[in-house]
Amino acid sequence: MRKEAVVLATVTTVAVVAVLEETSTLNMLVSYAASLPKGDEKGLYYGLNLRGTNFLILCARLGGRNEPISDLYRKEISIPPNVLSGTSQELFDYIAVELAKFVSEHPPDDTLDAPEREKKLGFTVSYPVDQAAASSGSAIKWKSFSANDTVEKALINDINRALEKHGLKFRVFSLVDDTVGNLAGGRYYNNGIVASVTLAMGSNAAYVEPNEAVPKWQGPMPSSNSGELVINTEWGNFNCSDLPVTEFDSSLDSESSNPGCRIFEKLTSAMYLGEIVRRVLLKMAQETALFGDVVPPKLATPYQLRSPDMAAMHQDTSEDHGVVGEKLKENLGQITNSTPMVREVVAEVCDIVAERGARLAGAGIVGIIKKLGRIESRKSVVTVEGGLYEHYRVFRNYLHSSVWEMLGSDHSDNVVIEHSHGGSGAGAVFLAACQNTKSF
Repeated sequence: MRKEAVVLATVTTVAVVAVLEETSTLNMLVSYAASLPKGDEKGLYYGLNLRGTNFLILCARLGGRNEPISDLYRKEISIPPNVLSGTSQELFDYIAVELAKFVSEHPPDDTLDAPEREKKLGFTVSYPVDQAAASSGSAIKWKSFSANDTVEKALINDINRALEKHGLKFRVFSLVDDTVGNLAGGRYYNNGIVASVTLAMGSNAAYVEPNEAVPKWQGPMPSSNSGELVINTEWGNFNCSDLPVTEFDSSLDSESSNPGCRIFEKLTSAMYLGEIVRRVLLKMAQETALFGDVVPPKLATPYQLRSPDMAAMHQDTSEDHGVVGEKLKENLGQITNSTPMVREVVAEVCDIVAERGARLAGAGIVGIIKKLGRIESRKSVVTVEGGLYEHYRVFRNYLHSSVWEMLGSDHSDNVVIEHSHGGSGAGAVFLAACQNTKSF
């Protein structure tokens, strides 16, 4: 499995480039981010990051090129079940009430911030959003937005009505994917950033493309003086015959809530890596009695093994793999006396799954840089956000080494991968700072 995964992950780079070219079957989206920060923005700005069952409100004072960011505050708020199952307008009303509380706790200082009739509110979503087809008042589901998306415009109107209803002098001009927000945050610090990647519970990438490089775009061009468009690749949906899909991936996909969809994400995101390991261990337990004559019942329970547990076992450097033994006991119950050899086998399975996922993500990064024609002549910076990258050290190292390997020694210095600034959701603040009020 290891050799095939490594070879096919490299081959996948070619497939990714093909998808990014005119023959693309991947439905990438032109984001309605009218502009990206230049690094000279100043003032106190507010942002909101909507997630699956909660949302994050942030504010920060940007100091431009010469002053550090200050007055950074963030508050995570859970969405009650009755609101989650309600209408989109009920959700936005709830968000507006909580935002009003947050602003009262962290108000703008009009002696420092020029008073505005309306302040811009950056709004990002960490999972894509879709409108149920029944009526305009139906609850929202998760999907992605394009720049000419009428659903996005309707939801923005709903959000702004809620803000006005609750006396907030804020206005949202666009909804964008959190990965686009991370790209905006990266641009504030470094104008050399050309792409942003999310490696967390989901997997996605966004990059900057010159206007003229998107000839197939039929919608209105988002207002931008830079001549650039932000492309949300939605690479989680990528699929092709070159992907190293195994029987374990196929069974995971067929039993998922979205079979046949988001295949690349199922190979590279924290939502699924631990589950792939569990499925491999289950088959080994059934066919080789890896854990004894009786297969532990919990080993047959889907998603019983999470990616953080996988990372802890994989990164156990002790001679007897004691952490592996502790995690097996903690998550799988009956495995209380595993041998050092068994624990080494488990760590090896984690290593194989992690390396494959990291190399595939690395292939995606190289594919984007190659599409932009920047590998040989220009230095490119890619910012990466997400717990899988931040906290899973071995995964991160595999990602970096695979990119360097695919670029070769002559060009490996031309691509720099760095952790994103500000943490998840912070991109909303930077989007607020650079939004063009004529963008919508």
